[in-house]
Amino acid sequence: MPPHPEPSVLADLVGHVCPSFTVEVEKGAIRRFAEALGDRNPIRHDEDAARAAGHRGLVASPTFPASFRLPGDPPWMARLDRSRIRAGEQGFRLHRPILAGDRLTCRLTLTAVERKEGRSGPLTLLVQDLDGHDADGAPVFTNRRVAVHLGAL
Repeated sequence: MPPHPEPSVLADLVGHVCPSFTVEVEKGAIRRFAEALGDRNPIRHDEDAARAAGHRGLVASPTFPASFRLPGDPPWMARLDRSRIRAGEQGFRLHRPILAGDRLTCRLTLTAVERKEGRSGPLTLLVQDLDGHDADGAPVFTNRRVAVHLGAL
């Protein structure tokens, strides 16, 4: 079955890149995130263990970028009924470990909008990529997340 066309209410925003924002990665945030996950890996809690493993500081979990948030809502979310949004699939690509002390420039992009039929009716999938780059402009991570809007737009 061919995919449904993009819903016209959001089609004009595909490819939209939100203004960049900065995340300063702190040791305490790395530790709290690891604790919340039950991650006991010493490189996430003990600086000596992280240095012994060849890192300059604590190493964040590969899923740590899930905690990075754009200040305010992206423009595509402003057009939707938030009570009908659910979390969908999420994936992470790391180009290198995220370390305490990193200052990351992040940009959120709406990369695709797709319509699908669910068991209880139409769904709209909003594919969003959050990319992070270090102070030298080198890519550090991409966090692809899908928001699911229940019902037609």
